[in-house]
Amino acid sequence: MIHPQAIIEPGAKIGKNVRVGPWTYIGNDVEIGDDCIIYSHVVIKGPTNIGTGNHIFQYSSIGEDCQDKKYAGEPTRLEIGNNNVFRESCTIHRGTIQDESVTIIGDDNLFMAGAHVAHDCVIGNHGIFANQVCLAGHCHVGDWVIFGGMSGAHQFSHIGSHCFVGGGSIVVKDIPPYVMVSGHPSSVFGLNSEGLKRRGFDKDVILQVKRAYKEVYRKNQTISEATSALAESASNCQEVKDFVDFINNSSRGIIR
Repeated sequence: MIHPQAIIEPGAKIGKNVRVGPWTYIGNDVEIGDDCIIYSHVVIKGPTNIGTGNHIFQYSSIGEDCQDKKYAGEPTRLEIGNNNVFRESCTIHRGTIQDESVTIIGDDNLFMAGAHVAHDCVIGNHGIFANQVCLAGHCHVGDWVIFGGMSGAHQFSHIGSHCFVGGGSIVVKDIPPYVMVSGHPSSVFGLNSEGLKRRGFDKDVILQVKRAYKEVYRKNQTISEATSALAESASNCQEVKDFVDFINNSSRGIIR
């Protein structure tokens, strides 16, 4: 199932039932799990570990040296989980020693054509990154996040789980979980209630999250005043606690 015109270096480890198309290059220190499909004209370099069931489409570059000018050839890594899809011309770079030396992508993510994940990013599970989405270095993205096409995130930005970033938006600060943003630079335009419903959140939990959102974004309070007012609710609802903890732990400050 490996095309004779593919080039696979001796140090690469290829799992069972893996398909590799023509004119694809797989370098040393690359490990590819079972049931992956690597289409033609793909370049994968290491150290890179790719889990099972991933699909990588043509002209994608996976595990290449990062574009940080400080990078001097150190042996950094890329770790990719299971069942991700990388459509045409995606670029995913390894980490740097200035961070944890690794870029991490979880499971069940869809990266559409031209998406870019820079060095040291940490991506959760079940995300959708539409065409030409660009994440700068050191970004952290939670689970079930949707980025609209041609949107981007500033380096070191943190995007909480279940967020929605509108197409063409530029994220310059952190986005708490469950929030929708849009614009250049982005501003908040509501709670991702529909996304929470689709993912089976209990109605009472969604109501508690809505109240927490209004406390932060609709009452003209300081961050400390809002989070203090949410202390009791956070002690009774894990989702509100996650919302408050994210805000309190934000180093860049949240989008207001």
